[in-house]
Amino acid sequence: MTGGKREGALFYPTILTNVTENMKVMCEEVFAPVISIVPFDDIDDVFTKVNDSKYGLQAGVFTSNLHIAMRAVQALEFGGVNINDVSTFRADTLPYGGVKDSGIGKEGPHNAIKEMTNEKVITMHI
Repeated sequence: MTGGKREGALFYPTILTNVTENMKVMCEEVFAPVISIVPFDDIDDVFTKVNDSKYGLQAGVFTSNLHIAMRAVQALEFGGVNINDVSTFRADTLPYGGVKDSGIGKEGPHNAIKEMTNEKVITMHI
C-alpha cells in the first residue's frame, strides 16, 4: 500500500495491493482517490466479479487493446464506462448516473432542466 494519509478533509491518493474480495474497499463504493490493484488471468472473470457488485456508477478501464475496451463497454453493468480514464471523469454535457444501487436516473444540465420543468402542450384553434 502507498498513500492513505489524511489531513482534515484531504485524503491523499492511495494505491492498495493484496486486497481480498470481502474487504469493504472491494465491495462498497469508495468516493476517494483510492485504487485497488488486483491481478487477473482471464478478463471475462474480471467482468463477472465487477458486475457482482450491487453498485454501478462508473467504471474506469485502462487498456491499449481496443478489443478488450469494446468488450468492457458491452459487458460492464455501469452507468458509464470510461476507457483509459478514471471512473470519476464527468462531462457535464453528457448524462451522468448509475445503475443498480448507484442512483436513480441521470443528471447533467439537459436532464436537470427536464427534471425541474413540466412540459405543457398548447393547441389553439382560432
